[in-house]
Amino acid sequence: MKEKFIVAIDGQSGCGKSSTAKAIAAELGYIYIDTGAMYRATTLYLLKNDTDIYNEQALENALKQISLTFRNSKGGSEQEIYLNGVSVEKDIRQQFVSDKVSEVSAIPRVRRQMVGLQRALGNAGGVVMDGRDIGTVVFPNADVKIFMKADLDIRAKRRLKELEENNIPAVLEEVEKNLAARDKIDSARLDSPLKKADDAIEIDTSQLSFDEQVNKILDLIKSKQVA
Repeated sequence: MKEKFIVAIDGQSGCGKSSTAKAIAAELGYIYIDTGAMYRATTLYLLKNDTDIYNEQALENALKQISLTFRNSKGGSEQEIYLNGVSVEKDIRQQFVSDKVSEVSAIPRVRRQMVGLQRALGNAGGVVMDGRDIGTVVFPNADVKIFMKADLDIRAKRRLKELEENNIPAVLEEVEKNLAARDKIDSARLDSPLKKADDAIEIDTSQLSFDEQVNKILDLIKSKQVA
């Protein structure tokens, strides 16, 4: 029996990937890696430094200045992302970052840098990683691949609640508009588009409670561990 699995969870923005992946990692004693936070932190840096993301040299120079690390927080139960040594966990959830992150994520040079770092972080196994292309590009040979989705209106309400819990002002209509735009960009980009891996198990979370979706995926992982 293989003990340290690589678990890849892909899916649409706002369908509960990150919170689900985090809970699964905690239950299994695995490391959780939020790849979306990596793209958000990169986007934050580029925006804060007024980088012309379509100027190849300017982008290259900016990416060389970016160092991303994860550190445990809340007594080790959660991880925060650090950009050049500074925690940006709250900053990356701001709407101005959300509005730009899919555009930045679609740039091949950005994706190459992130994919390399993600593989380095998760290659040893014992990891749960969520994103858009984990099962298709980052770890195509992952032991377990999940593809999560949910109805747009439900995703918007969940994202709004998440923002409100973090004291980030938001309007439901704007959140839904942002998610729809991100869906379009993520699915249409040429480099590593959002899509379900052929061997991924699809889970629609529209009518599932948080505990139900976590337990469903845990059961799938455990069934593979004893197979």
